[in-house]
Amino acid sequence: MKFVGLVTAMLCIVLWTGSAAASNVALQAAISKKSTRVQAPAKAVDKPVALSEEQLAVAPRVATGVLPCELAQKVSVQAHPEHAGHFAVESGKQRFVMVPVATSTGAIRLEDAARGAVWLQLANKSMLMDQRQGRRLADACMSAEQQAVALAMEKNPAPHLLEPLPVPQDGTAMK
Repeated sequence: MKFVGLVTAMLCIVLWTGSAAASNVALQAAISKKSTRVQAPAKAVDKPVALSEEQLAVAPRVATGVLPCELAQKVSVQAHPEHAGHFAVESGKQRFVMVPVATSTGAIRLEDAARGAVWLQLANKSMLMDQRQGRRLADACMSAEQQAVALAMEKNPAPHLLEPLPVPQDGTAMK
């Protein structure tokens, strides 16, 4: 369908301008269009966001380094060299400058509000999400500490909410 639309656009340009050279320019412009992805500019933050004490307190808890993810992806999370509390997050060709956002759950959340990207760090995994498109860009990213927690959760799963509580071995009732 895109090819038919492209050929139709070229034909219209040729008929309108009377020139085949104009159609070649239109073809090159159509081919060079890139897909619309969430991307940050290559340069650093022009205007750093002023962070609260609560946001700055979250910064030391952020797992940094190159984290391997599922589907052979990698995400790099590094403290921003110039702006305290800011983080440079990269996944493939996508680059974001994120700041901590306060949460009520204890999860660590970094956000690039301008580009709609979110880095969510839980105890057992992290993920990079595109809020605008509602999809995960990278999932199951784990630092060494997160891998240890995930393994412990796998070995000792939490009891199901609908299961009865365990009865003590000595026969006394729980108080």
